[in-house]
Amino acid sequence: MTPSSPATAAPALDPVLARAIKKVKSHVLPLFVIMFIVNYIDRVNIGFVRTHMEHDLGIGAAAYGFGAGLFFIGYALFEVPSNMLLQKVGARIWLTRIMFTWGITATLMAFIQNETHFYILRFLLGVAEAGFFPGVIYYFTRWLPGVERGKAIAIFLSGSALASLISGPLSGVLLQITGLGLHGWQWMYIIEGMASVLLCFFVWFWLDSNPHDAKWLSREEQDALVGEIDREQRERDAATTVKPSLGKLLKDRQIMLFCALYFCIQLTIYAATFWLPSIIKKMGNMSDIQVGFYNSIPWLISIIAMYSFAALAGKYKHQQAWVATALLIAAAGMFFSTTGGPVFAFVAICFAAIGFKSASSLFWPIPQGYLDARIAAAVIALINSIGNLGGFVAPTTFGFLEQTTGSIQGGLYGLAGTSILAAVLVFFAKTLPAANTPSVLHPAPALSK
Repeated sequence: MTPSSPATAAPALDPVLARAIKKVKSHVLPLFVIMFIVNYIDRVNIGFVRTHMEHDLGIGAAAYGFGAGLFFIGYALFEVPSNMLLQKVGARIWLTRIMFTWGITATLMAFIQNETHFYILRFLLGVAEAGFFPGVIYYFTRWLPGVERGKAIAIFLSGSALASLISGPLSGVLLQITGLGLHGWQWMYIIEGMASVLLCFFVWFWLDSNPHDAKWLSREEQDALVGEIDREQRERDAATTVKPSLGKLLKDRQIMLFCALYFCIQLTIYAATFWLPSIIKKMGNMSDIQVGFYNSIPWLISIIAMYSFAALAGKYKHQQAWVATALLIAAAGMFFSTTGGPVFAFVAICFAAIGFKSASSLFWPIPQGYLDARIAAAVIALINSIGNLGGFVAPTTFGFLEQTTGSIQGGLYGLAGTSILAAVLVFFAKTLPAANTPSVLHPAPALSK
């Protein structure tokens, strides 16, 4: 009987379990999306105040790019330790801590006075935020059965797209605020940072670390949820004889390829994120509000493209081919952004956004399909951590190029070439392990006696 036969279809969920899953998703998913939006805005809002900090503090293009990238060094260094502490002390305490410390650090950005202050606080912001993304992924593993986690992660990741869409207009409006001897850019940091601090108090009272702590679930629903997750864990334990160490994971070629691919994608995303407001300002004499609204256009287009590509990939399969197509679109957009004036460059980057944001969302099903579920959360954290170093390389390189050559054209050529290289490499990425081929991720099963 074939796998597609009705007789082998997945059994329907127990009604109590289905009810519990629905309650969990409605209770935590909206909050996690909001947290991700606030998180992402605090991470990238410096793109809207670059010229203000240059005028008021003398922070030039190279210093801006280096400081923007330092966030990702702190993030990468502390992401895995942060995730380990979350598992030890519980999601409620640790996610609240993450939000509080990143909110305070983002607020303190309003009081920087020189490049050194800028560098220190950007690094500390990365340290404060480290562990948030894998922490949420880990939370899903303790609250949702495997069949529901992929859907939950996709909804959670939509928060970054929504944040990109609203960060421009929001920051543009906040930059108009003056008073108490503070500039508009200082008020932007204070208001957006304190929003995170205030939200952390809601997180503390709303989240629970374990299903049995959730008063909004009945005892029957708690037991059904924990029972199903424990059952899946026992199946994974029986199927996997060895739990790989971090050292072994780093030797797996597929994981290193996943990290490289995500690094290439993040390079383009963060180059556009941190430098797009500056490109828009060259289009004409625009106010901060106008720059903010123009900045939203590529991200609005990218949200539509992400869902369209996801629907096509779901219908026609061949995930690598869809990722490669998206990367080639990004490469074309970045290349053509160098061939005309600022207006043409803006239009080209709008086109590129279709590609690089779609590639980001299309990428994750590939490692998720390849990885043993037992270690998927840890490896996703590793891929995310190493891949996000693209957020250091891109702005640092762009800042150096603008400072020394007066142009970022070389960087745009580099992004186009990197996207083309990634489009080729993605065909070497496996969505499933090779049959009968043991690895550190899929060890050979023990022989039955």
